[in-house]
Amino acid sequence: MLITTLVLAMMAQSPSATVATTRVAFTKCLRDDMKKALEAKVEDVQYEMQVKSNCGTERDAFRKAVIALGRASGDSEAVATEDADLQIEDYHANFTEKFKDYKSTNTMPGE
Repeated sequence: MLITTLVLAMMAQSPSATVATTRVAFTKCLRDDMKKALEAKVEDVQYEMQVKSNCGTERDAFRKAVIALGRASGDSEAVATEDADLQIEDYHANFTEKFKDYKSTNTMPGE
């Protein structure tokens, strides 16, 4: 029984690995969403509003993973939550800027 528990514990993904996995999924979703918005010729203001509401599943998974990592590192719930929210805001701002840059040059992001 003890060996099974130890094996299962080792197989469980670490909090930092979970953050990495969910970050990749979140940024891929944001990138795909940005490409669709560029193809549809969405206006900057509209994209800025929609980027915050799209990719909800991936965003929520990333947020939970960042909070769990913060809590595992000894942060309070409030500090871990604030960190997660700030990281998400940074991604939204970053993708909004990328969108504006691609739109202004009439180009599309590469893979």
